[in-house]
Amino acid sequence: MKNNLSNIREVVQHALSTGYLTVAAEEHLRGLLTTKYGLEDFNAFMQLQQAAMLGQVRQESREIALSQRLSCGSF
Repeated sequence: MKNNLSNIREVVQHALSTGYLTVAAEEHLRGLLTTKYGLEDFNAFMQLQQAAMLGQVRQESREIALSQRLSCGSF
């Protein structure tokens, strides 16, 4: 993912619309969260967290971690 999504809301909207949060998008979000942001961005981030917990958004990083654990035989 190119970092053409300039604020938290845009990254969240992209993840919600695709149902998928890439590692690159997660890293971009981490960077954005270290800067000043408004209530709208905070609420969007919380919406993304909830969607991920409900399984509405898959996280590439979690899928990679699970795949690595399975290939190593540890659960």
